[in-house]
Amino acid sequence: MTRLSVNINKIATIRNARGGNMPDVEKAARDCEIFGAEGITVHPRPDERHIRYSDVRAIRPDVKTEFNIEGNPIPSFVDLVLEVVPDQVTLVPDAHDAITSNQGWDTVAHKEFLTGICARFKEKGIRTSIFIDPDPAMAAGAAACGCDRVELYTASYAEVFPSDPVKAIAPYLKTALKVKELGLGLNAGHDLNLQNLGYFIKTIPWTDEVSIGHAIICDALYMGLEVTIRAYLSEIKKNSLHL
Repeated sequence: MTRLSVNINKIATIRNARGGNMPDVEKAARDCEIFGAEGITVHPRPDERHIRYSDVRAIRPDVKTEFNIEGNPIPSFVDLVLEVVPDQVTLVPDAHDAITSNQGWDTVAHKEFLTGICARFKEKGIRTSIFIDPDPAMAAGAAACGCDRVELYTASYAEVFPSDPVKAIAPYLKTALKVKELGLGLNAGHDLNLQNLGYFIKTIPWTDEVSIGHAIICDALYMGLEVTIRAYLSEIKKNSLHL
């Protein structure tokens, strides 16, 4: 069944807006697991506007499920990942000034670079995932780089879903079938929420993991963090029954 990894960046954003240590990001990571999360995701950026490199180091010993670090593999990020040794690293080509991730890798144009990065992480036993747009050619390119999984960038799916779910999922299903054919694992993330998550899982039931942060924190403002996480887990389980 698809696993839920909770991205805790937004909790760090709230903390950083005021200073101090409220909310406590380390406690939030532990609580997410207590509430049922099957993984914790962090995405440190060079300006440390939410998760800080020091947070990553502090959180690592606390995570008992699966720790996923995502980000652009600039030298400082690579050093951090090799130091902390998470269960998974997700390579994302986000610019330093991007508000949030806004595109996947061109795995053909950047094949040499990505191949070298994947090799370095895999030498440390870290599962490596490459963030891609829904394009079978990019999936094939990722496989050629030696990664273990790809993560589908689901922003366009979330944008189109309210008006036309079938159209929204079509390029993702096509790419996911290619990923399956290539023997890679499949992750997905970005703008997934309680309204669109179930349809995605039901249509692409071999999705290994979804990483969700922004929507979970937004829902938690009204529902509470524990109730929200359990609601997402329930949505995944309910739609996984179609396997």
